[in-house]
Amino acid sequence: WVNDGGMDTSALLESVPTGLWIGGQERAAASTFNVLDPSDDQVLVAVSDATAEDATAALDAACAVQAEWAATPPRKRGEILRSVFETITDRADDIATLMTLEMGKVVAESKGEVTYGAEFFRWFAEEAVRIDGRYTPSPAGNGRILVTKQPVGPCYAITPWNFPLAMGTRKMGPAFAAGCTMIVKPAQETPLTMLLLAKLMDEAGLPKGVLSVLPTSNPGAVSEALIDDGRLRKLTFTGSTGVGKALVKQSADKLLRTSMELGGNAPFVVFDDADVDAAVDGAILAKMRNGGEACTAANRFHVANAVREEFTEKLVKRMSEFTLGKGLDESATLGPLINAKQVATVTELVSDAVSRGATVAVGGVAPGGPGHFYPATVLTDVPADARILKEEVFGPVAPIAGFDTEEEGIAAANDTEYGLAAYVYTQSLDRALRVAEGVQSGMVGVNRGVISDAAAPFGGIKESGFGREGGTEGIEEYLDTKYIAFTR
Repeated sequence: WVNDGGMDTSALLESVPTGLWIGGQERAAASTFNVLDPSDDQVLVAVSDATAEDATAALDAACAVQAEWAATPPRKRGEILRSVFETITDRADDIATLMTLEMGKVVAESKGEVTYGAEFFRWFAEEAVRIDGRYTPSPAGNGRILVTKQPVGPCYAITPWNFPLAMGTRKMGPAFAAGCTMIVKPAQETPLTMLLLAKLMDEAGLPKGVLSVLPTSNPGAVSEALIDDGRLRKLTFTGSTGVGKALVKQSADKLLRTSMELGGNAPFVVFDDADVDAAVDGAILAKMRNGGEACTAANRFHVANAVREEFTEKLVKRMSEFTLGKGLDESATLGPLINAKQVATVTELVSDAVSRGATVAVGGVAPGGPGHFYPATVLTDVPADARILKEEVFGPVAPIAGFDTEEEGIAAANDTEYGLAAYVYTQSLDRALRVAEGVQSGMVGVNRGVISDAAAPFGGIKESGFGREGGTEGIEEYLDTKYIAFTR
């Protein structure tokens, strides 16, 4: 396979496992499905299609080594994770190229994700040796209280297509550091990055059986087989709120530990005292990271009317500078969306806003032709009843609406059932603290457009889910607390 830029990627694709990865080994399945390049719908490769029986085999492998992995000294687990970090770093260009092929993002974005995704292994390599407990006298004086933490056991991770590496490493890092085994089901659109990562982790010294990867075109059957098996003890999911709710219900019968990183509708609030140029810089980062296909992406721009005209003019200029093209084309700064369905969703939300009175300042029309492209778009004068202010657009569209008072800005930000990320621009420290505390969101960026950090707890509230990934908090999702009572 040769891309339009002349790069022969066939050797890279041949190096990627295309079978199931179970127990540290590649295993063929009875059938396969195709992985497509979203820039032109060409078939990249066919990969094995996991079944419910394959899921049970993966859980067998996880359970077979769970006790041994849990008993592995934390320092040793940390050293293995550090080795994985170094291996990913050494192969960063290959991983980024592969990610661009199957997901579409421009290769510079893919390289950024590799750096970000690898960092979870470095961070949790250091956290593995910091799992703490306590030993205290009983207040009644009749004994001692010993509190310790132990791995929850075999885990099942379901990861999305928009960040094929980082959404997996953000779960695997803490799970492996805690002493848990894990089965990962990558998105059907983007299984190759995770399969390559499994191979690299094996080369870096991860014991066989600790990780299995199950690409599948039938996720319901695979998930049901695992969730209904009493040996599984933890379910972690990143994806849409609707699917997350269904998984929580499904997991209730076995009372699985669950963590859910779900949809977002991030407000980007610019107050009248903001540095407008800095706000525009932040808006570009918050909106256009990953081409807008991110749950933390700024989904709606609430801008104080006093600076709205200036902000809009400068944002339109910056958005008009994006160049559509294949992700491996060095001249491209905006790649395709993941598939035709996503283009249709974005088109529908833009059309709805325009029908209700919004104006397209730039972009707004899919170019058509091969590939699933949509241009960088700005909508102005977006009315409050427009669907795009309520629904996650997951594309390169920035709808702008005005407000007058601080209270109105906060109310507009909170006018959603979601609560993952929010962005606030103001030069007042008092206002920054007030608004950050008043916004109903699990994460708030103050005068910055990128907030994700392996050292910080990532997660939301309301219908954006529960649980945290990253930071010192992330490993707690994979640990059970045990109390041991001693007589004095």
